[in-house]
Amino acid sequence: MTTTLHIENTVRDFAAWKQAFDKFDRFRADNGVRSYRVTQSTDDPHEVVVDLDFDSKGAAEAFSQLLLKVWQTPQSQQQLVTHSEPRILTLAESRTF
Repeated sequence: MTTTLHIENTVRDFAAWKQAFDKFDRFRADNGVRSYRVTQSTDDPHEVVVDLDFDSKGAAEAFSQLLLKVWQTPQSQQQLVTHSEPRILTLAESRTF
């Protein structure tokens, strides 16, 4: 069962934020992230949602604590305006048509 860490961000500039986000690829992989999705609001490109997928709730909880340290880095501080408290979600159903 997939567990997702869901984060809603407001960023200053998407391209600059994405460049900083990409620098943490190895960090994410080394700390249990199996896949991720980044989406933007169609109404406001500064609103960005990040969904990080894990194998377990425990892995998502552990990463959530590490994420607090990431948000304190100068790169993150420069790009993030606000962010939501990370929420842990479990996939209840998925269907493709």
